[in-house]
Amino acid sequence: MRPHSWRGSFCSRISDVSDKGNAVTADQHRNSGEVVRRTGFNRLLFTVVNSGKGLRFLLRKEEAFQLEALLACVLIPVAVLLPVSPVERLLLIGAVFTVLIVEVLNTSIEVLTDRVGLDRHELSGLAKDLGSLAVTFSLILWTVVWGTIVYQHWPFTAQ
Repeated sequence: MRPHSWRGSFCSRISDVSDKGNAVTADQHRNSGEVVRRTGFNRLLFTVVNSGKGLRFLLRKEEAFQLEALLACVLIPVAVLLPVSPVERLLLIGAVFTVLIVEVLNTSIEVLTDRVGLDRHELSGLAKDLGSLAVTFSLILWTVVWGTIVYQHWPFTAQ
């Protein structure tokens, strides 16, 4: 059996989420805990609320996402200011968002794996390793896209 290669348990990072006992999510009725099926504007509103909870968790507890979000805050304005074509600008910004999206999915896999069980299991480790591989691929994509476009236009001159 392989040594334990995946990042540690999320228990310490999500303790404030799980220690709330019978916490009610935004899509549950406050008294009964039943899932409420929302439609229309209410559904959109509660989607935004739940997405905000996820983003707040990532920004507070997930170090990799914090770093990638900081890079996004720098690179997206740089992409807007670079003298490149609109398609190249979309590729630059899209590569940044791809890294963020894949990191969110990777963190979801890690949290769910830890929720299922904290004991070391080969499949749990594999799930986390594969999520990490997906993040690595997105970072390679980001590097290739940015490197190719920036290299192609270097040195920058006003268009």
